[in-house]
Order: sequence, then structure tokens, then C-alpha cells
Amino acid sequence: MSGRSPLKGRAARLGKLMPSGPSTAARTPFVLLVVALLGGGLISLLLLNSALNQGSFHLSELKKKTTELTDEEQALQRDVDDSAAPDALERRARELGMVPGDSPAFLDQDGKVVGVPTEAPAPTAPPDPAPSQEPSPRPAAPVPEPPAAGATPPASAAPTTSGR
Repeated sequence: MSGRSPLKGRAARLGKLMPSGPSTAARTPFVLLVVALLGGGLISLLLLNSALNQGSFHLSELKKKTTELTDEEQALQRDVDDSAAPDALERRARELGMVPGDSPAFLDQDGKVVGVPTEAPAPTAPPDPAPSQEPSPRPAAPVPEPPAAGATPPASAAPTTSGR
């Protein structure tokens, strides 16, 4: 007899279900499945990491472009603010031949003139920016005459009501 005793009962049934020798045929598909899953996961992580890096580079380029555009906007806003300053407006108005007005005259709603309308003084010639350039002649605009004290204003000079 061999030194081994035969299995009985429950152990005998389990012995029939599980082979007693080493079996590599059943492990091969499982090992290949695990290797394929691990390899696929690794490749997926590599692709995801590459996509995130590409997005990061694109984001940094967009931030740089935003900074440049913000700087340009601020420079343009400074130019607009400089042009809208009172002294710049006055200088530009004088270059165009405008003169400061005296005290204004107003029309009441009933058509009466309030204040004394006066004619604006003749503009003084602005200094030439360069002696080699000749100034272009500008046609003189006709100056309207103020209405007489008792005369009614023309229809075009009638005040408009703006709801104030």
C-alpha cells in the first residue's frame, strides 16, 4: 500500500472538483487578461497625461495673450483719457479755430431771451507747427446776428421741451 489513505465523504467530492496536479492551462488566459488590463490602463494614463499637458500649454498661451491684450487696452484707455482732458480739448478746439464763448444767452419756454447774446471774438491765428508748411485756408462761417430785444425768435431757435 502506498502511504496515502483514500479520501472519504466530503473530501472525496472536493477532490473530484479540484484537480490535484499543477495546471498552467487555466492560468494562462487570466494572466493575459491581467497584463492586457494593466497595459491598457498604463497607455490610457499616458494619453490622458499628454492631453492635460497640451491643455496646460494652450492655457498658458491664452493667459499670456490675455495679459498682452489687457496691457494694450490700458494703453489705449490712457490715450483716450489724455485726449479727453480739458487742456487737450482746448488745444484741439483752438487748432480748429474755435474761441471760448462769453456768457451765454438762453431762451425761456415762452420765447424770451434771457441774458445778453454777444458775438464771439475773432480767433487768433494758432502758431505754425512747422514753418515749411502753409496753412490751408478755411472758409469763414457766417455768424448769426442776435435777435432784437422785442423780436420773436425764428422757429429754428425755439426751445424744445425735454421733460426736465
